[in-house]
Amino acid sequence: MSGPVKVDVLVVGSGAAGLSAAVTAAMHGASVMVAEKASVLGGTSAWSGGWLWIPRNPLARAEGIDEAADAPLTYLQHEMGGEAADIRLQTFLRYGPEMVEFFHQRTAVQFLSGSAMPDFHPSPGAANGGRSVTAQPYDGRLLGDWLHRLRPPLETISLGGMGIAGGADMAHFFNATRSPRSALYAARRLLRHGWQRLRAGRGQHLVNGNALVARLLRSALDAGVRFQLNAPVVRLLQGPRGVSGAVLRSDGGEIHVEAGAVVLACGGFPHDRQRLAQVVPHAAEGYGHFSAAPPDNQGEGIRLGESVGGQFDTSLRHPLAWAPVSRVTLPSGQQLMFPHLVERAKPGVIAVLPNGKRFVNEADSYHDFIAALLAAIPAGDTPQAWLLADRRALRRYGLGHARPFPFTPTAWLRTGYLQRGNTLAELAKQCAIDANALAETVERFNHFASTGEDVDFHRGASAYNRAQGDHQVTLGPLREGPFYAVRILPGSLGTFSGLQNRRTRPGAG
Repeated sequence: MSGPVKVDVLVVGSGAAGLSAAVTAAMHGASVMVAEKASVLGGTSAWSGGWLWIPRNPLARAEGIDEAADAPLTYLQHEMGGEAADIRLQTFLRYGPEMVEFFHQRTAVQFLSGSAMPDFHPSPGAANGGRSVTAQPYDGRLLGDWLHRLRPPLETISLGGMGIAGGADMAHFFNATRSPRSALYAARRLLRHGWQRLRAGRGQHLVNGNALVARLLRSALDAGVRFQLNAPVVRLLQGPRGVSGAVLRSDGGEIHVEAGAVVLACGGFPHDRQRLAQVVPHAAEGYGHFSAAPPDNQGEGIRLGESVGGQFDTSLRHPLAWAPVSRVTLPSGQQLMFPHLVERAKPGVIAVLPNGKRFVNEADSYHDFIAALLAAIPAGDTPQAWLLADRRALRRYGLGHARPFPFTPTAWLRTGYLQRGNTLAELAKQCAIDANALAETVERFNHFASTGEDVDFHRGASAYNRAQGDHQVTLGPLREGPFYAVRILPGSLGTFSGLQNRRTRPGAG
C-alpha cells in the first residue's frame, strides 16, 4: 500500500473480543480495519469452547429463567472478594444481556442457551443454569474462501480436525460403542467430515469457538470490515490527543494506519516467559508454564500499551485461567498441549501427586484443579500430578489425547505419553509414584464410590460436578487392570491480568 491507510477504528487482534468490537463499530457507521499478526483469524477464541457467561441473557429469559437482578452480583462478590467492587462488573452485568440481544438479532451470531450449565461453585447467588450462551454450529461454506483463513480447531482435542461440541454431540461419541443410535450419529459425523476434508481441505461443520469466530467473521465481512493478515503491529502512533494509529509490518513493507481509535484485542501473555515470571511463581522459579493457547499469543498487546504509558496490573489473585494440560508429541514431531477439561470428572478417573495422594476434587473446574495442585506441591518440588484411569474408564472416556474405544492406546504407550501397569504397583513404578500410598488412595476412593460420598474432597456434591460426570455420576471405582496414567502439568487456557484500564491516561497508570 502507498500512503497511510485511514480508518475510524483499527482493531488489533481477531479473536472474539476484537471481532465483536469491529462488528459493533462497523454497524454503527465506522470504517474499521482488523490487523492480525497470524496467517489465520480467530486467535485463542477459535480453539475455545465458545461459551460466554452472561447472566439474565434473553435466551434464558425466553426459557422462563428470569432470576433476581442482584443474584449474579452476589455470586461474583463471593467468588472475587474485594475485586468484585470494581464498577466495571456492574457495567458488564447490566449491558451483557443487551450485547447478546444485539448480536443475536442483528448479525450472523446466533446463540444456544446454556440452561443446563451450572456455575462453577455453589456459592451464594449461584445458578444451576441459564447464565451461559454458546454459538450455534455454523456451516463454514457460508464463509466462502474466508473459511481457509479461519484458525482450525485445536488438533489435540479434535478428531481428525473435526470439532466436537459439548452436550449431546459429545455424549453421542462417548456412547457410540453402547448405543446403536449414537454409533450411527458418530459414523455420519465422521463420514461427513471426511468428505468435507476431501473436497474443501478442512471440516465445514463448525462448532464451539470455531463457530463463534466464524459467525463473527461473517458478520464483520457483511458490515464492510477490512482485514489485514500477517500484519503484526510494529508500534503505535501518537498525536496531540493520544494514540492516533499504528504501523503494521507486512510482506510488502510497513503499513501506516491512521485511526480515530485503536482497540488492542490481541490476547494476553500465555507464552511470554518474562511476563509470566512476574505473576506466576512456578514460572519465576524456572519450572515452566504450559499453555494450551496458540503459541503466537506472546503478549504484544500489553507491550504496545506500555509503550504509550500503560501499566501492567499484577494485583489479581488469579492472573491466569488455569487448566491442567499434558504435553503431546504428534507424529509430525510438533508438540502441543492437551487441556484436560472433560475426563477428569468421569467415573473411574482420579488425580494424584507423586506422593500417591489425591489433592483435589477432580470434578471441580479446570481452574480450581491447577490452583489446588500449586497449593499442594511442596516448596522446591516440580509442579506435576498424574491422572489415573482403569481399563474400563479408558475404554469408555479416554485419557487425555488417548481416545476411548474403538481407538487403542498403543501409539501413546509407545511414545511415553501414556503409562500402563497391569497392577497399581506396576503403574506406580512406571510413574515414580509412591506405591503404598497409591494403593491406599485407590482403596479409599473405591470405598467412596461404593457409598456415593467423597468424604475427602466432596466430589459430586455440586451441580457443576454432576454436570461434568456421566449422566450426573462422577464417582466410580478403579478396579479393572490394566491401569493407565498421564502426566499433568500446570497450564492455562489464557490470561486474566493485563493493562490497567480504569480510564487510564498516558503516564497516569
